[in-house]
Amino acid sequence: QVQLVESGGGLVQAGGSLRLSCAASGRTFSISRSAMGWFRQASGKDREFVAAVSGSGGMTLYADSVKGRATISRDNAKNTVSLQMNMLKFEDTAVYYCAAASDRYYTTPSDRREYGRWGQGTQVTVSS
Repeated sequence: QVQLVESGGGLVQAGGSLRLSCAASGRTFSISRSAMGWFRQASGKDREFVAAVSGSGGMTLYADSVKGRATISRDNAKNTVSLQMNMLKFEDTAVYYCAAASDRYYTTPSDRREYGRWGQGTQVTVSS
């Protein structure tokens, strides 16, 4: 069974940094041809796009709210994707989800409906 497992969440002070990781597992699943995305959902709010990287790794897309503070990267050999978040703000507090969109080698979808696989999420709490 294919799984995406996030890690790296926690409690951090405003202005600090976190690195979130997502590991894909499953006998036949490789993320190499999938666009990978990070989304987040704050309490009482809809799930929103944060960042995406194409299957090739050559294209990235960021939400305006994190642009300049976030870096998404992937390692297809290790079947992992990461999100480095710097200069964290209180409003970054949310559950962060990793997601995979199959056969998106050259695109970076921001619409969550394009993602067919999701992790269980990891909590990021930023104290002000």
